[in-house]
Amino acid sequence: MWRSRFLKGAGCLLEGMSCSPCKPSHLSLWRYLSFCQPCLHPVLQHSFRAPTLYCFENRLRPAVALYFCRTLRKDAKSIIDFPVQPLTVTDIKQYLRSKDIPFHDGYSCLHAPSIFLEPAPEGSGRENYSLFIDKTTGQFLCKETLVEGSWEDLQDCIEVMLNEGQKSISPNVLLGFPESLEEQEEIEMEMKEVQRIWSSSVPFSDLLEEEVQLVKTMFQIGKLTNATLKKFGVRFFKPTKSLVFPWFSGRDSGLRGVKLLSAAVKDDGRVVYTEATVPKVSSYHNLFGLPLMGRKDGEVVLTGREVDSMAVSQATGLPSLALPRGVSCLPPILLPYLEQFKKVTLWLGGDMRSWEASKIFSRKLGLKRCSLIRPGEFQPCPSEALAQGRNLVRIVKASIPAAHKSIVSFKQLREDVYGELANVEQVAGIQWSRFLELNRILKGHRKGELTVFTGPTGSGKTTFISECALDLCMQGVNTLWGSFEINNVRLAKIMLTQFAKQRLEENLDQYDMWADKFEDLPLYFMTFHGQQNIKTVLDTMQHAVYLYDISHVIIDNLQFMMGQENLSLDKFAVQDHIIGAFRKFATNSCCHVTLIIHPRKEEDDKELQTASIFGTAKASQEADNVLILQEKKLVTCPGRRSLQVAKNRFDGDVGIFPLEFNKASLTFTAPVKGKQKLRKVAVDKNNSTEETEEIEFKETSEKPVKSAKAKTKTVKGSAAGKGSTKGSTDGERKNQ
Repeated sequence: MWRSRFLKGAGCLLEGMSCSPCKPSHLSLWRYLSFCQPCLHPVLQHSFRAPTLYCFENRLRPAVALYFCRTLRKDAKSIIDFPVQPLTVTDIKQYLRSKDIPFHDGYSCLHAPSIFLEPAPEGSGRENYSLFIDKTTGQFLCKETLVEGSWEDLQDCIEVMLNEGQKSISPNVLLGFPESLEEQEEIEMEMKEVQRIWSSSVPFSDLLEEEVQLVKTMFQIGKLTNATLKKFGVRFFKPTKSLVFPWFSGRDSGLRGVKLLSAAVKDDGRVVYTEATVPKVSSYHNLFGLPLMGRKDGEVVLTGREVDSMAVSQATGLPSLALPRGVSCLPPILLPYLEQFKKVTLWLGGDMRSWEASKIFSRKLGLKRCSLIRPGEFQPCPSEALAQGRNLVRIVKASIPAAHKSIVSFKQLREDVYGELANVEQVAGIQWSRFLELNRILKGHRKGELTVFTGPTGSGKTTFISECALDLCMQGVNTLWGSFEINNVRLAKIMLTQFAKQRLEENLDQYDMWADKFEDLPLYFMTFHGQQNIKTVLDTMQHAVYLYDISHVIIDNLQFMMGQENLSLDKFAVQDHIIGAFRKFATNSCCHVTLIIHPRKEEDDKELQTASIFGTAKASQEADNVLILQEKKLVTCPGRRSLQVAKNRFDGDVGIFPLEFNKASLTFTAPVKGKQKLRKVAVDKNNSTEETEEIEFKETSEKPVKSAKAKTKTVKGSAAGKGSTKGSTDGERKNQ
């Protein structure tokens, strides 16, 4: 508390002097920003009332929050220790009515006359409802002046306007922090880079016909005409052989950024496409194609890629927009620009991940106006459909409504069932890259599931689950960590070490390099520490899902939420209530929840079972997956830890595999010997068909381990005993 007050007072003094604090020479830019700026976010930090205006009594609002993304993620200290009541749309409406401000309901925003514009003359009928207020967060945007801010900012502006007896207020009333020299230089460098790329890029009309065909073949856009590329302002950047998609925004439609799409051919012949944005992704909010929209357009097709948007526009003539982050996230800041459309068709791609994202985004946009295009063999992504000569108009007309009734027949489920049967691998979810054995048993990480994870005290539950979540996060899974047991600084340190796979204490010169890469991950932390109320935690999780499209939440651990509930209730009943709440959240929010629960105290020489989970059987009953980290405390040799999948609701496969802990990198991996045991060994060379044997590891006691080793030796011995087969066997192993 004292720190927040100190920062507020210091900020007011700095603004009163109209100067910026000097950055100490020994601090890098991001450390300086973390130290000086009181910029907090409700999900990442408990929010205090957003600072506004220029009065000493009021608080300052950071105007350069786009450049604080690193600060927000890195500052893991809890600043305010009391819960903040979530804002509701009823609160917003009551406040606007109390101030006699007219408004009407939109799909995701409330529409009101902008207080930052001079009101139209009475009776003219030209009242401009250009102020959009998000129903969930209260965040506002004036589309005419591009003024934006929090709900607290808007309240302060309205109070100042009414106290001064004015009908409007200048947009410059929101002053915020003065930019430091480093920030100004960073902004100028980014804009110079944008202008350099744009001025150096070449319109397709200026390229030779052979070059145009080569570029179109490289990016698989052979069916897109030069007129379409010109209409959307697409250019070609020769130094990196990239397509350049511009971001035009503002009242003057100025150039604010660019996205570069590059193609590279891998050794196996695969073509891999990579994207880069200037400014960085967190500040890049370009709805590609927005300048082409008319005020009277009432229908739009949303796509996940720029080339898809151009394909839809060319083939159907319908207004089409591309989301800046594809299927990973729909930032709420873009919602006001989509309010004018009465029908929104989501065609985000041709795979199951795009289908899941379409259903999630439709909730933000309003289910009643949204239609979804189900991916399938005859309904691929728009650019592929155009290349295959399919009728895109027919595909768009065949879109299905996002809203559905509570009771359905198999006729409505038929296509969903077929989609799961035809896309088995995609339905299985995201694959782990560090835990291949987990893929073999669980098949993947899926949205909407509840995973219960347990293990003995001190066995490394947090360390393992942090690497498991980091693995998924590195593949684009938006992740929210709720660590009530250890503070966020220590957790971030563990995850950064796992990310770098080395002890950064011994390589401090590499810290900034790894920290920059780690910062780009879609990873967020809740600031709760110690015992917390379940309602506060759920409100924060729901807020994060709305703002950042979180698809994986880790709660470490359940016991820290039981102390805040009614002490007169039975503790097992409280635990059942909390587990039921997380189960409901996972299903309704289409978000995977991993819940760590301590086990009951067992004897050191006994393995944990599903019944060992603390509490009643509800935890294992509600969970889709039950993972148990087994540890043999009386054993010190490698193989003392193993991961057991005790429940798998997806396909029923269960099993156990060994884990080996690397203390230097804080990572868990399958032992090298275990990998060798899974190799296939040829036994007979003379026969045309190979006889192979696959040895799986199942560690239940010391004796089975020894028998597995003996079995391996037997297989190797039989192969070696055939003299003539030895060389071929070794050669086949190398090839494998």
